[in-house]
Amino acid sequence: MENIIVLGAGSWGTALAIVLADNRHNVKLWGHRSTLIDEINGNRRNEKYLPGIDLPERIKGVSQLDESLKDTSTIVLAVPTKAIRGVLAEVKNIAKEPLTIVHVSKGIEPDTLLRISEIIEEEMPSHLLKDVVVLSGPSHAEEVSQRQITTVTSSSKNMKAAEYVQDLFINHYFRVYTNPDIIGVEIGGALKNIIALAAGITDGLGYGDNSKAALITRGLAEIARLGSVMGGNPLTFSGLTGIGDLIVTCTSVHSRNWRAGNLLGKGQNLDEVLENMGMVVEGVRTTKAAFQLAQKYNVKMPITEALYDVLFNDRLPKDAVDTLMARVKTHEMEDLVNIMEKR
Repeated sequence: MENIIVLGAGSWGTALAIVLADNRHNVKLWGHRSTLIDEINGNRRNEKYLPGIDLPERIKGVSQLDESLKDTSTIVLAVPTKAIRGVLAEVKNIAKEPLTIVHVSKGIEPDTLLRISEIIEEEMPSHLLKDVVVLSGPSHAEEVSQRQITTVTSSSKNMKAAEYVQDLFINHYFRVYTNPDIIGVEIGGALKNIIALAAGITDGLGYGDNSKAALITRGLAEIARLGSVMGGNPLTFSGLTGIGDLIVTCTSVHSRNWRAGNLLGKGQNLDEVLENMGMVVEGVRTTKAAFQLAQKYNVKMPITEALYDVLFNDRLPKDAVDTLMARVKTHEMEDLVNIMEKR
């Protein structure tokens, strides 16, 4: 039994707090809105993000970071990518001992082009950072909170830290594997949101299953192409944080990235979509970052480029899809051959 603090009382942070509480850990769930924290403590509910789910008694909602960081050496960082630097700035001003930081967000920072583990290492002083671990995989918060069977991956530069996080979370419904390829795990988890946005667009335009299968398959090729150039293991992209996460995010109405893309395909502009969603859509910022990475590494990413034009250059979704279908013919296994030759 350990004392764990989850920073971020959204759907995923709350779902992971439930897993930890089910494993008999004492969990503090931090959120910046006092009304939400009052609801968690008073009604044992988080209706905005996980309606209808009763929260275990071991979860205590907190709104003050200085209170939250007492008596813990492990933080689960479950805030949106754009909020990570701000939250860590507060953490490092309060922390007294080295922390193991488990991040569960999926994104890449535009302009700096840093993965989340790199942002954490940049923000946190070395004497306050013991290990960085990423927990990622095909997992909808709604299903995890209902104790439905889920599999994820724990990854770190330090495999003992990855195994420690594996032990924290693993139980009869939440299966945790380990993987030493932190680059591949982070890239796969982030870039699948781009393909999910595109999948939502094709569904919104009225295309069928054949189109979605093509999009997912070629999307995986893009993810592996960029991820391998950045140092990820190609085999990682055939696992839970690659094809697994890609399938669940591209095919489920639980996916906020799919839902956002679906609204774009039905004719709403980006500002309308984001306002209607009411939650962060990580794929939007990640599309910008991936577009920049493709230019930096001179990697072909036609789906990402088409989506970038839709999101940021006001291109019509139907025109973008038509352009993708009119691309120059190539060999299906060309990407795999090139990746393996480079390694």
